[in-house]
Amino acid sequence: MNIINGKKIADEIKNKIKLEIHQISQKHTAKKPCLTVIQSGEDKASNVYIKNQKNCCEEVGIDYRLLKLNGDAAEKEFIETVRQCGDDKSITGIIVHLPLPKHINAQTVQSSINPYKDVEGITPHNLGMLFYHDVPHYIVPCTARAVLECLNSTGQSIKGKETVIVGHSEIVGKSLCLMMLSSSKESATPTVCHIATKNLADHTRRADILVVAVGKPEFIRGDMVKEGAIVIDVGINVKKVLDTCSCQTPDALKPGAEKFITVGDVCFNEVAQKAGYITPVPGGVGPVTSAMLLNNLLMLYKMQQK
Repeated sequence: MNIINGKKIADEIKNKIKLEIHQISQKHTAKKPCLTVIQSGEDKASNVYIKNQKNCCEEVGIDYRLLKLNGDAAEKEFIETVRQCGDDKSITGIIVHLPLPKHINAQTVQSSINPYKDVEGITPHNLGMLFYHDVPHYIVPCTARAVLECLNSTGQSIKGKETVIVGHSEIVGKSLCLMMLSSSKESATPTVCHIATKNLADHTRRADILVVAVGKPEFIRGDMVKEGAIVIDVGINVKKVLDTCSCQTPDALKPGAEKFITVGDVCFNEVAQKAGYITPVPGGVGPVTSAMLLNNLLMLYKMQQK
């Protein structure tokens, strides 16, 4: 069993981005890449996430702007702010930070993002581009791209491989399936399942590559996985330490540990005994997803400079 080190993969990607941004700044007097995040209201968890995101951007030389709207701002006002950012030439990429207040339709707001500033790859335009083979220069969802980066790090080809994706969200399951089919030369053979799929284990046991993104702690058990499979765990869940199942990653429990720990959608200790490669949680797909956001922003920056 080989553990896929997401932090190492992410650091390599970020180092390349940092170097490229530095080289661009040396050659041109153009503005630096700028990420603008639009947030509604105050939320402690969101504020922590935004702070970490800001640090990641500044680490590689990307400017970071935060626009805060009142929690009672109307949907029309939110959309107008998004469109103004889309017209602002000093802004490279836009994120609408979730969750939004209940009176605002997140899909409507996100759809109003200029697709050429859609750093998360979630607008109808960019999601629609996933249906085309071998099309360069478009932005794809960060988490789905992070899964492919983790797979690439193993050195194993995905060509023709039986791939089962458990989870059918737009930004992971559906997008990843299309991305795995998008190359006319290196396409995998993906099947998309979900938690309501009948006889789910029959599907997962045949998978050479198993990707799990269902938001259910330790949902995939050891007896559901093929010997030697590559297992990519996208899930991030909080679990009580006192739970009777000790399926967390080896580093999860330490002296003085908190009452809660972070686990994935895969029961790590059970599945790791059978997998050829596996991503841990934390330290697997998560750091790579953050790096792919920065990579998407750099791609947008270069596209806008042409």
